[in-house]
Amino acid sequence: MQLSRIYASLPEQFSAPLTQAPLRNPQIVALNEPLARELGLDPDWLRSPPGLAFLGQGSRPDGTPPVAMAYAGHQFGHFVPSLGDGRAMLVGEVTDRARRLRDIHLKGSGPTPFSRRGDGRAALGPVLREYVVSEAMHALGIPTTRALAALTTGESVMRETMQPGGVIVRIASSHVRVGTFQYFAAQDDTQSVRILADHVIGRLYPELSDAENPYLALLETVTARQADLVARWMLIGFIHGVMNTDNMSIAGETIDFGPCAFLDAYDPAKVFSFIDQNGRYAYGNQPDMALWNLGRLAETLLPLLDSTHERAVEQAKSALMRFDGVFNESYLGGWRRKMGLALEEDGDARLAGRLLTAMHRGEADFTLTFRRLGDAVQSGRTEDVVSLFGPGSKIEDWIGDWKGRLDREERSAEACHADMQATNPRIIPRNHRIEEMIRSAVAGDYTPFHRLSEALSHPFEDGADGFEAPPTVHEQVKNTFCGT
Repeated sequence: MQLSRIYASLPEQFSAPLTQAPLRNPQIVALNEPLARELGLDPDWLRSPPGLAFLGQGSRPDGTPPVAMAYAGHQFGHFVPSLGDGRAMLVGEVTDRARRLRDIHLKGSGPTPFSRRGDGRAALGPVLREYVVSEAMHALGIPTTRALAALTTGESVMRETMQPGGVIVRIASSHVRVGTFQYFAAQDDTQSVRILADHVIGRLYPELSDAENPYLALLETVTARQADLVARWMLIGFIHGVMNTDNMSIAGETIDFGPCAFLDAYDPAKVFSFIDQNGRYAYGNQPDMALWNLGRLAETLLPLLDSTHERAVEQAKSALMRFDGVFNESYLGGWRRKMGLALEEDGDARLAGRLLTAMHRGEADFTLTFRRLGDAVQSGRTEDVVSLFGPGSKIEDWIGDWKGRLDREERSAEACHADMQATNPRIIPRNHRIEEMIRSAVAGDYTPFHRLSEALSHPFEDGADGFEAPPTVHEQVKNTFCGT
């Protein structure tokens, strides 16, 4: 195993070296062996005592200390100038078998200089939630951090009650965030902003180094990546829950699965996060919030864009204006695929909008609606679709128009059905299933966790496990929590 320390080699203001105390009794709950091999890591070694020390506390074979990364961030619209890895560490970078450089990052590993009086630990429940959801997102084709391992620590942490502690080992293209740029911009440290931008370009976007204005090209590229990412979230009913600028990755990957959740019944105003009392990060607000966050990134880059402030502002505005075009293209293209449409017609956006209106009025389940539409293409029967909708939805009128639209497609029903079932998952990480899995795991039974993880690794395949069923009234999850 060859571990780099590229980010840790940046000037000392970018991170703080750590010396972590050993965990009391670390045990692996889950080890993602395919991912380990992809990273060139030996699963047998990872299960050995040195491997457990590596996964649980970041003890590298070469003895190089891990670091806590510095960053700031807007949290629910309020700027905090110093946040940083308060319960996490960057162990280093590894080159995977595709020659891509990937971060190895632990969460729940203990206190750091950025812990702000916190214990630096994580409870087992949020660790397992992140493991399940991040790997499900990967299987669904969404750019995301990955989960390499989940561990118990043999220690307890105090949250509302005493809970077993855990550590998640996550993999990312980079853990640099919008908030990392904000950390230095808030100190008027333009030189550090430049060093960080050069690092990101060299690490993630080396093709931009030859651009006429590499920093403007960086802003344009990150804007496009985020626009596409949020469109993908929307198309599977994902709600991040805490889209603060310190939770927005410069790599365009989904990061920090705290109070995240997935829609059951479609509702654009749906919020699960207990701390989002005003609905800032509701499902339907996510594109606007992503663009707002990108505006904060643009502010940090202004001194690099042009020596004249006014020209820099105009360049930044021009870059940000690309968001809507990329988002709309990804979003509408996604709805076409979900509805079984391969050709493009001017009325497709209205057709998708009418379906969402009917789903909202009829409180129809988001995931099942599209899966059953795919079944209807093959069988010709729409009763199972209609049964998902409550009164007043007028879904029957929509289905008639949708069938007329499908008739203008230049392919067979079988091909359309196959494409729809490869686009619309049978299962998602439903909130009640995650909570059920966490309760069992905290009580010492990991069987539901492993069953759910295995099923979610094949989300588009048919199955008889029952995981596609929406919650009953008594199973509904009203709130999710960050777990810090």
